Amino acid sequence: MEDVSNYEKLREDAQKFYTSTRPVQSPALGEYIYFTAEGFNHIVFKGARSERERPSQILRFKLLPKAVKLIGLSTTYQEYEETLKEFEVKSYKKKVRKSKPVKYWGLIAIIDGRKIKVILRKIGDNGQLHFWSIVPAWTTNKYRDMKLYSTMKGNPDED
Repeated sequence: MEDVSNYEKLREDAQKFYTSTRPVQSPALGEYIYFTAEGFNHIVFKGARSERERPSQILRFKLLPKAVKLIGLSTTYQEYEETLKEFEVKSYKKKVRKSKPVKYWGLIAIIDGRKIKVILRKIGDNGQLHFWSIVPAWTTNKYRDMKLYSTMKGNPDED
């Protein structure tokens, strides 16, 4: 269990690091990844203003430098998802809800001995590609790994 007594200091340091991070060129996506306030808020909060558990936040704060490193190094992405989400937008000085496509990319790697997943997000077709989240070392789903195998056609040893 992480010591949460120095949470405020860790959060402050993480926020300083995060806000001072310049956009990173992603070899995997061929675009710059921006570090927006939304991304940092997503590390602290889950969805509608409910705060993540402190130990979970602290772990994510500590992994931020590895996330930035992974974005700059990874030449491929392992996951991709596209969905429609509703957003509040201003239209003629009125707030209206509009659906926009949201794309997510997952970069998974072992960086400095830690397995992490970095999630990148883009809202709309001309939105800015930005850091969305970092997922600490989770256990790999064995079934999913096997599934990757079974999609192969033929015999890889003989082909």
